[in-house]
Amino acid sequence: MRPSLGAMNASVAVSSSGTWLRRLIAFAGPGYMVSVGYMDPGNWATDLAGGSRFGYLLLSVVLLSNLMAILLQALAARLGIASGLDLAQACRLRYSRATSFALWALCEIAIIACDLAEVIGTAIALNLLFGLPLAVGAMVTALDVFLVLLLMRRGFRWLEAFIMALLLTIFICFGIQIALVQPVMSDVLGGFVPKARIVTDPSALYLAIGIIGATVMPHNLYLHSSIVQTRDYPRTEAGRREGLRWALTDSTIALMLAFFVNAAILITAAAVFHAAGRTDVVEIKQAYFMLSPMLGGGLAALVFIIALLASGLNSTVTATLAGQIVMEGFLNLRMPIWARRLLTRGLAIIPVVVVTTLYGESGTAKLLVLSQVVLSMQLPFALIPLVHFVSDRKLMGTLAAGRALTALSWVVAALVVALNVKLLLDVIV
Repeated sequence: MRPSLGAMNASVAVSSSGTWLRRLIAFAGPGYMVSVGYMDPGNWATDLAGGSRFGYLLLSVVLLSNLMAILLQALAARLGIASGLDLAQACRLRYSRATSFALWALCEIAIIACDLAEVIGTAIALNLLFGLPLAVGAMVTALDVFLVLLLMRRGFRWLEAFIMALLLTIFICFGIQIALVQPVMSDVLGGFVPKARIVTDPSALYLAIGIIGATVMPHNLYLHSSIVQTRDYPRTEAGRREGLRWALTDSTIALMLAFFVNAAILITAAAVFHAAGRTDVVEIKQAYFMLSPMLGGGLAALVFIIALLASGLNSTVTATLAGQIVMEGFLNLRMPIWARRLLTRGLAIIPVVVVTTLYGESGTAKLLVLSQVVLSMQLPFALIPLVHFVSDRKLMGTLAAGRALTALSWVVAALVVALNVKLLLDVIV
């Protein structure tokens, strides 16, 4: 089986000596690329809806989902480094053809749902900044394939540098946003304490699962298991152990950045909208127009929409790469990046254009939240194989997950499945 990502595998040199910071910088990158999926436009919709309707109640869900993300991405990195396979390759190697094909189909649905959120978020940002109609903005997003091609040709480090520059932009924007909002810190801290209402209130549970779906993304598990292998660490037991330590440090730091952004979006909605009795703010565009008058200035709205555009552009790059990894890993099929991108982006653009035409902007807002619930529904089909593989000593060798880590991972998997079953029952009944 050929290496994951082909020529990019082991293409980034890392030194075996030097200071701690220098070595961290050499390994830094994959974690930040993965973190993009945890602060994409889909998160904005669920976090805004959660903050405006329930105040700080769902902050505990944001925290829980981030802790879950750190654990699951650590498992994905462990799989890639220990086995030399990405998650899609491991599924094709270990499962029957029918099972592998079914998992591929489900993963493609998740990628399209993720792409759907990116299309809507980017189209909204283009509309607010440049006045483009949503349908036109959605179609313009197909041109991002040229950006992806340019970055891929320059090398993996260029790709990572682009991602990290936009992440820094998002972080700065929300740092300014929190400074402008000035939330009551005692209320914020109280929101991190879990409350029974999250489970007993169907509306709160729906948004909670949407937050989990927006935060823990199925395709990120496939992506991370592949891109950690871009580092040229020695493919020996000692080299893999060291590579794993640096990969975990990288992803943990990056995901804490994502946690700050997600929490900041919800806190902004809670402090500005919920506190003023506006519990109906569920649309990004609605939030944009209300921020300026409610905070007494235009800076909050400006940094809000700049961060949204940066988020949409960032998600474009990582979703394209994840789609390529999934297709090659499951089907052993190589498709030109431009063709792959246009295919998935086209499948995402069509429903956005149709819904916008038929139902207007409110329809796209509902479609955005629904896409995140769909992602949550797909998560177990990536999560369960991942936990299965990392606990398999024949595949993982001495880097197989221990009993405590395996048990915790299965508890997280069971929690995700239970939440999804509860949501389905609420929707059906």
